[in-house]
Amino acid sequence: MELACAHALTLGLPAVAFTEHVDFTRWMKGDAIANSGAILEYPAYTAPLDVEGYFNSLQRCRDMFPDLKILSGIEAGEAHLFAESLSVVLRSGHFDRILGSLHALNYEGRLVQVETLYAFLDAAEVMRRYFAQLLSLITGSDVFAVLAHVDYPRRHWPSAAGPFDESLFEDEYRAVLRALASSGRVLEFNTLSPLASAKLIRWWHDSGGSAVSFGSDAHVPSRVGDRFGLAVAIVESAGFRPGDHPLDYWLR
Repeated sequence: MELACAHALTLGLPAVAFTEHVDFTRWMKGDAIANSGAILEYPAYTAPLDVEGYFNSLQRCRDMFPDLKILSGIEAGEAHLFAESLSVVLRSGHFDRILGSLHALNYEGRLVQVETLYAFLDAAEVMRRYFAQLLSLITGSDVFAVLAHVDYPRRHWPSAAGPFDESLFEDEYRAVLRALASSGRVLEFNTLSPLASAKLIRWWHDSGGSAVSFGSDAHVPSRVGDRFGLAVAIVESAGFRPGDHPLDYWLR
């Protein structure tokens, strides 16, 4: 975290947000997935968030880097399936930014990492299943303010399927974007994923989307702020502008 902060300052960034992954490999009785009969398919490698340790680390960084605004946050995976488990985390501290994300799907009674489905299903079918479940995430959870990596499986798009073409999934993208816009939430421009096109961001604008955030999804310090210059140019060309304050979202 300290190295990430130092790198952010070298880039001239006014702020960073450490949106720690909160993914659940066990479920509570109040979680929707507990009533589905689904079992966990992928290895339980995600440890529960050490909330106290996390906030202690944030404070250490804030003390070390007083010129950098350091925001707290989480990235809540499959929030619509783990509402009760997530509520326990949210009650444990105040988080400045809460992202919602989808990495796993319920496939034949098993919760599986979405990219593993490329081995069993047509690539286009994987994307369509993902978008359908993304709609369920948006309509089934109101705890997050920003939707992360709207087309996450695109990162793992198999080369055998040919180049990825956003236009083939325009209807699915637009359905997700309309649902997100109508909920008043924010779309993340994720620079770890293949970069969204200006066309895709215009779909967000046309759907009534009011704001865009920028996320480098930096799991290593050197990727903090990666490709932000290009991301800003794309978002700006789609009709969004900076807010009044450096920490604001970009607005239409």
